[in-house]
Amino acid sequence: MIIGIDLGTTNSLVAVWRDGRAEMIPNALGHHLTPSVVGLDDNGDVLVGLAARERLITHPHLTAAVFKRYMGSDRVTRLGRRDFRPEELSALVLKSLKLDAERYLGEPVEEAVITVPAYFSDAQRKATKIAGQLAGLRVERLVNEPTAAALAYGLHQSEPESRFLVFDLGGGTFDISILELFEGVMEVRASAGDNFLGGEDFTEALIDGFIDAVGRPRGLSDKAATPALYQALRKQAEQAKRALSSNQEAEMQVLHDGQTLSWQINDAAFQRLTEPLLKRLREPIERALRDARLKAIDLDQIVLAGGATRKPLVRKLVAKLFGRMPAMNINPDEVVAMGAAVMAGLKSRDESLNEVVMTDVCPYTLGVEVSEQIAPNRFQAGFFLPIIERNSVVPISREQTVNTIQDRQQALHVRVFQGESRQVKDNIFLGELTIPVPPKPAGEISVTIRFTYDVNGLLEAEMTVEDTGEKHRLVIEENPGVLTPEEIEQRLRELARLKIHPREHLPNATLLARADRLYQQTLGEERQWISSETARFQAVLETQDEERISAARQALKQLLDEVEGESWL
Repeated sequence: MIIGIDLGTTNSLVAVWRDGRAEMIPNALGHHLTPSVVGLDDNGDVLVGLAARERLITHPHLTAAVFKRYMGSDRVTRLGRRDFRPEELSALVLKSLKLDAERYLGEPVEEAVITVPAYFSDAQRKATKIAGQLAGLRVERLVNEPTAAALAYGLHQSEPESRFLVFDLGGGTFDISILELFEGVMEVRASAGDNFLGGEDFTEALIDGFIDAVGRPRGLSDKAATPALYQALRKQAEQAKRALSSNQEAEMQVLHDGQTLSWQINDAAFQRLTEPLLKRLREPIERALRDARLKAIDLDQIVLAGGATRKPLVRKLVAKLFGRMPAMNINPDEVVAMGAAVMAGLKSRDESLNEVVMTDVCPYTLGVEVSEQIAPNRFQAGFFLPIIERNSVVPISREQTVNTIQDRQQALHVRVFQGESRQVKDNIFLGELTIPVPPKPAGEISVTIRFTYDVNGLLEAEMTVEDTGEKHRLVIEENPGVLTPEEIEQRLRELARLKIHPREHLPNATLLARADRLYQQTLGEERQWISSETARFQAVLETQDEERISAARQALKQLLDEVEGESWL
């Protein structure tokens, strides 16, 4: 069985293709969305999802979130006594989804298709595959998120020929893809995006607005002053952001140094705060249209994906840019996971998907560093030589020839980069290889550099010394921040020693974490009420009577809902 996974910045989802359709898989709490949050409980056991997210405020030193943004880097997050890399935290989320799928399907799951932002770099894609490996999953296929969204919409069954744009704004990343359907083939024409633009940035804008409006006058000038205060601000900002999706006004309120700080914000003020973010949404759209050689009027449909597209101001921007309302007939939170399930069905050669043909593109330019002659016998290094241009259809193989620039040069140092800038210092370094060459006069030794880029977005470089025929191959694995095979084995052993909080106890653990958070956030009689009701629930847990526990859990949940409203995902 192959499952499809949307590994998101804010939330992750898992789905499966069976009986001719994509089917969402619920987690232990019965939800389709699993917050991409990992933490340790008081016993040191691993918590994943809502139970972990509820402890972000009360136990910030034991909880991690938004780690997808650091995939492919060597950043570490310390939880308790142990450091975790982004791949390991993502692996724990993937493992939780794998267990949910196995429980739901009633059979082992060993393989997954995982979605990634279209603009994810080579290093980030490799890190995602490693996270799957650490979770016990074989990941032979990565699929770009907007491509998955297009598959989920079933646009391969629409008009015989059509062009459409997928606008995918998730929790932490933004992707644009323009696709064309003709003669039963769905072809990606162009992709663009921003790996550091998403719903989380709109939340941060509200936090900054709160501090500027009411924080600084009351001595709160640094949102990161304490982890607990920052997480409290984040929760209030997230709730305000969601409230503004359906109301004209919202309120943020936090307790700081014994005083309650309150701030009312309306829709117009929110739009002013987020105007810089809205401007950043425009540039990738314009680039994708230019690369596809299309105008907005040439598009037949605009498709929304990603939870952040729920915001009215985002939908208004899309409608204004394209002069029409976007398609919104599938839950934007689930559309990418459903597309991943379609791709899983294609990979398993499901008969109901025989007629679907999908092509994709390389979303960024790949090349090497070269030296350029700036005067007689004078060269300057640091320039970018493109080999595979962005938005080339994949899989693809392209080559360029370079020459030595010094007499009796004995080696050629090849440095591989990704990006669009003329100078490599402004692009992303991917890897390097030193090639020995015969010592001859400058310019007499030529090396052919061939790049091959596959459907998963992974790059292989081959260098051939023309004088000798000697070949040197570089699979870009030694990216800064990407684990080596030896390190992966070590991390697998370390993760295997971690104890995962029992899945069947997660509903209780989640509720207790929420009660603990609300106890810390409230005062007076309300606080004592929460305390006594929580103690009563814990006493029922000791009986191990599932029927009584279920009734008590529902009663405590209703009480907590009265205090803060229903919990959100």
